[in-house]
Amino acid sequence: MENSDVLDALAEAEHSFEQSPDTVEDGLDVDEPELVQLRRACRLLAASSLLLEDGYYTVVIESSFVAIERTIQFRLIHDGAMDPSQVISSHRRLYQRGAEIGLYDEAFGDELAELWNQNRTKTYYRLRIATKEQAEAMQELANAVHIHLVDESRASYQCLC
Repeated sequence: MENSDVLDALAEAEHSFEQSPDTVEDGLDVDEPELVQLRRACRLLAASSLLLEDGYYTVVIESSFVAIERTIQFRLIHDGAMDPSQVISSHRRLYQRGAEIGLYDEAFGDELAELWNQNRTKTYYRLRIATKEQAEAMQELANAVHIHLVDESRASYQCLC
């Protein structure tokens, strides 16, 4: 890269991550790994609500899927079904794992995986243009899954929503 503006920006970004925390995001300064996942999901839902108003439908769809997955990870860790250091990189495997521990039935986990496989990829890679109706439906699904899984936990009071 020969553009000095880009190189300066890269150096500044690298430097920012090397500094000790000064101003941190409210609500995410928790130590428990399960709460990190829970509160990331809360933030994704809040951010997607703002983005929906501004017409960023593709990002709302992406954020909704990620919020669902963070909420499932919260419950897996919270319920002792997943070590916090464990990484489930497969979306389908994450949805299946949620069904295995009884967060929902296997058919629902399969439907989530299929929804992700058939639609998230197509909108993310612009094989299909996202619509307002799709973004609204995904946001409603993400909120419903989040509320259901959080309300059934012993840590529902930790939710930021």
